[in-house]
Amino acid sequence: MSQAVPSPLYAAIDLGSNSFHMLVVRHIDGSVQTMAKIKRKVRLAAGLNDTNALSQEAMQRGWDCLSLFAERLQDIPKENIRIVGTATLRTATNVDVFLAKANQILGHKIEVICGEEEAATIYKGVAHTSGGSGRRLVVDIGGASTELIIGEGFEAKALTSLKMGCVTWLERHFKDRQLNITNFNQAIAAAKETLHPILEHYTDLGWDVCVGASGTVQALQEIMLAQGMDEVITHAKLKRLQKQAMLADHLEELEIDGLTLERALVFPSGLSILIAIFELLEIESMTLAGGALREGLVYEMVDELKQDDIRARTITSVQNRYQIDHAYGEQVATLAERLLAQCQTDWFTESQAKMLLETAAKLHEIGLTIDFKKGGEHSAYLLNNLDLPGYTRAQKHCLAEIVRRYREQLTSLPEQHALSGTSAKRVLRLLRLAVLLSHRRNSELEPEVSLTSEGDKLKLTLSAAWLADNPLTAAELEIEANRQSDIGWPLSIAAN
Repeated sequence: MSQAVPSPLYAAIDLGSNSFHMLVVRHIDGSVQTMAKIKRKVRLAAGLNDTNALSQEAMQRGWDCLSLFAERLQDIPKENIRIVGTATLRTATNVDVFLAKANQILGHKIEVICGEEEAATIYKGVAHTSGGSGRRLVVDIGGASTELIIGEGFEAKALTSLKMGCVTWLERHFKDRQLNITNFNQAIAAAKETLHPILEHYTDLGWDVCVGASGTVQALQEIMLAQGMDEVITHAKLKRLQKQAMLADHLEELEIDGLTLERALVFPSGLSILIAIFELLEIESMTLAGGALREGLVYEMVDELKQDDIRARTITSVQNRYQIDHAYGEQVATLAERLLAQCQTDWFTESQAKMLLETAAKLHEIGLTIDFKKGGEHSAYLLNNLDLPGYTRAQKHCLAEIVRRYREQLTSLPEQHALSGTSAKRVLRLLRLAVLLSHRRNSELEPEVSLTSEGDKLKLTLSAAWLADNPLTAAELEIEANRQSDIGWPLSIAAN
């Protein structure tokens, strides 16, 4: 019996100005599976002196970190490894000294990439891991540089790398470690001045959605979720967090619910830059991207993953990995969409509700790979915890709560932040009806149905003859009508 060929491993290393990161993945089932994420705070930018030379101590911190990374690279094919240096290594006047020893430690050449290439790679990482259509503005605040990109699909239309970052702004505007309004205002004003040359070009191009792809944005989202807010970053929330930060007099005393000690030192400076970007570009809202530079490096190496529809690729990968019935998932999705088309035209208030209905329909049986009895519970756990490129954390949670209830017992949905409560319950109602009506798992055997809506009031009409010939389904439909009606979602079944 022949053994399966193991999936190849890929490694991407990013020598950033604040931290060094290593990402190890394997390519499997049309997607990438993360095998390891290693991060070490090296604070390389803090080691630059007035003439932009790296101190011996900073270089040694970098070499020590790379000695750890080198162990993980031993068994990965050389052609599957990318190692890049960014802003601080672009700036350092003695970079050759650092690179000579670093290349020797790793046994692999480090590429110091220019700002525009860094921005382009960040955009690839975002495009391959974040869903949504239309033009997007991507913001990545690093340790010594900030990248701003406007793109559509996989094509970047504007690439900019600016010389400001959370480490350099810390050293420049919070050097006295005071968290007062003067320091914040100076940091914000200086960031606006740095941004000003690109303002007209970026405003003229415009964008539909804005995503953040940096540690600063990741930290912000973790804080907001820890404090009971949703995942969408707004200017009002940024100013609220600035006020929270200023409750501490000194940087070393900074304590905010959800902020890790590791991130605390550079949080106020990163926050200042983000506030400036929001105010100058008049950004309404921002969400966290699924990936950035390291993911971009990986996707550049794996040709098979270059596909336009990120969510479609994710769904197919999950279906393959968990042996979900593709044809049946498609059948449920098609039927649910047909039912939706018969409802009022504005039945869903958000455009993404239809997308989440389709995803839930195609993946609702994922939990059956573990056990039938608690299939919904297992489905919810998996969708909450799987890496799903193209879906935000809030969308994953919403999907999980919907598929948890796809059959039998029905309870109201808990609070979630991907959809309005009304749209979320309507997605669930359509999913449950589509699953019930397609139980023979053959679209040619589905009954002809008519669904009418009046607000939340639904009426499902089927042929009297069909109902007589299918007494079990007829009984289950009556039970479903009672379940939905009992929790305030009126549903009636009629025969014609």
